[in-house]
Amino acid sequence: MVFFHFFVNVFLFSSSLIGISLNRRNFLIILMCIELILLSINLNFALFSSYLDDFYGQLFFLFILTIAAAESAIGLALIIIYYKFKKNILISQKQVLRF
Repeated sequence: MVFFHFFVNVFLFSSSLIGISLNRRNFLIILMCIELILLSINLNFALFSSYLDDFYGQLFFLFILTIAAAESAIGLALIIIYYKFKKNILISQKQVLRF
């Protein structure tokens, strides 16, 4: 059963990496893919912590979860500020580098 959950986490991680590499124009989708990467890492920490009967994995799970929440709040604030200036959330490399 542990291997099934591990392969689900690998699928989440790889699909989010593919999502980041294929979609580089929409900032919101990139932010969601980063959150999905952090979720898969958190699930691996929790899975192996329960499998090995160790408390440290659950402690790292809580730390990464709080960091992910703060990162998503900052990212959404950046999206709102970017939308106020550009009136869309599509990113093009030239405009971001000049801004």
